[in-house]
Amino acid sequence: MTRPAPGGPTGPEAPHPSGPATLTTPTGQLILPAGAPAEEWHAVRRTGIGGSDVAAILGMDRHRGPLAVYLSKRGEAPPERSARLNRSARRGHRLEGLVAEFFVEETGLQVLDTPGTLRHVDRPWMLANPDRVVLTPGDSRGVASPDGRVLECKTRTWRSAQSEDWSGDEPPDGPALQAYWYRAVTGYRGAYVAGLIDDDLTVFELADDTDLIDHLVDYCGKWWHDHVVAGVPPSPDGSKATADLLGRLWEVRPEAVATVDADRVIDLVAHRDRLTEEADRIGAVITRTDNELRTLLGDAEVGADRLGRILLTWRQNGTFAPSRFAEAHPEIVAAHQRHTTVPDWDAIKTNHPDEYRAHRARVLRISKDARP
Repeated sequence: MTRPAPGGPTGPEAPHPSGPATLTTPTGQLILPAGAPAEEWHAVRRTGIGGSDVAAILGMDRHRGPLAVYLSKRGEAPPERSARLNRSARRGHRLEGLVAEFFVEETGLQVLDTPGTLRHVDRPWMLANPDRVVLTPGDSRGVASPDGRVLECKTRTWRSAQSEDWSGDEPPDGPALQAYWYRAVTGYRGAYVAGLIDDDLTVFELADDTDLIDHLVDYCGKWWHDHVVAGVPPSPDGSKATADLLGRLWEVRPEAVATVDADRVIDLVAHRDRLTEEADRIGAVITRTDNELRTLLGDAEVGADRLGRILLTWRQNGTFAPSRFAEAHPEIVAAHQRHTTVPDWDAIKTNHPDEYRAHRARVLRISKDARP
């Protein structure tokens, strides 16, 4: 399937494309053909929940949380600032075909391009953009057959594959939830997830978990109507992605004062203080345990058992301390000094305060009056 590159957002009440919808899969209507203009693709995406939204709604996406999905569907999301994530998304879209080719070579199954964006025939808020459709042997009815299978194609570096745990017996949660969601929209009876990890292909066939599919439909349907349709933002979750989102959600008005509920602030701060105390206690226990491990090693860098198996290491390969090095070895530093042009950040701060402020992080500080 050829999918358009992301473009600019459109209005939150963007209509579906004109013309009658065609029942293309057992329960999926084609509402936008592959290769449609980017603005149309974005408009349709905002009319429902797609496969890439499910993990975020459930709080299982490292890059987005429920609030980010809500804002994107309402047309209120700030511009995406991560060039790396944008490049990664474009890379994944362009390599879908290669992953599908490797999948065919590995399994011997027949793969078809999907026609574009699909909408559930009875639940118009359920959308799907499956990467490919896999036909079962002997199936001659094409994509409309319920015997078809969804194929979700992913590409990962070895480092990202490690963090997502692509080496287990089951696919990572995000791609699996996406594939199950596409089953729910299309009415297909099965799904595969294929991941190209550097140059190695990993293929998973998903279990026929209808209970999970029913749960996803119920949960996401309630979430869609309670939040997006009702215009009620979900409470922010505890992910770093949501913290980053809140940091760039508003254009800051310097020195502006917001009137807040004092009781609510005091309750939240008290709760935060209790959590901080608990975190400090747990942190001290962890440090004590680490110190016991360090004591076992003493002046050795490696700890091994009697069979020679390495159990732990304590090497000098951590963060370098340049200031302490310079203080201890000034003659070495002087001999290796490089003359470079360094920006005068203090002058930039003084002469360009607005531009300087725009690139400073927003820091949450709590005053003593917020504590009981």
